[in-house]
Amino acid sequence: MKKMNKHIRNILYGFLAWLIPFIASIFFYTKEGTLTIDVFLFKTIMIVVGSTSAAILLVSYFKHITANYLKEGIMIGFVWFAINITLDLLVLVPMSGISVENYFIQIGLRYLVMPVMSIMVGTVLTNKNY
Repeated sequence: MKKMNKHIRNILYGFLAWLIPFIASIFFYTKEGTLTIDVFLFKTIMIVVGSTSAAILLVSYFKHITANYLKEGIMIGFVWFAINITLDLLVLVPMSGISVENYFIQIGLRYLVMPVMSIMVGTVLTNKNY
């Protein structure tokens, strides 16, 4: 089986990091768009689902990386951050009717965990032989 180009994998995994929580969130809404559980429980579930799926994707991504771990961690963290923000602005913000300002206050800033996690993985892998 041919090895996937790391840039394609980076973009694909960034998309999956957005898609998995998005799909999970659908199960908590009625057909009319009403949330079926407490808003704070929903937000907690989304943070857990998003962080867990991103961590699994990071592990999978780094299995194919053999050098420049920190550089890779920085690159994928900010690519995934940009992908998630962009997709939210294109899909979630119009769908929910939330203002862009409130989006960043309530949701968008949480995506900063992506570069934090990926940079930490890159740092650990860089320093693993010391």
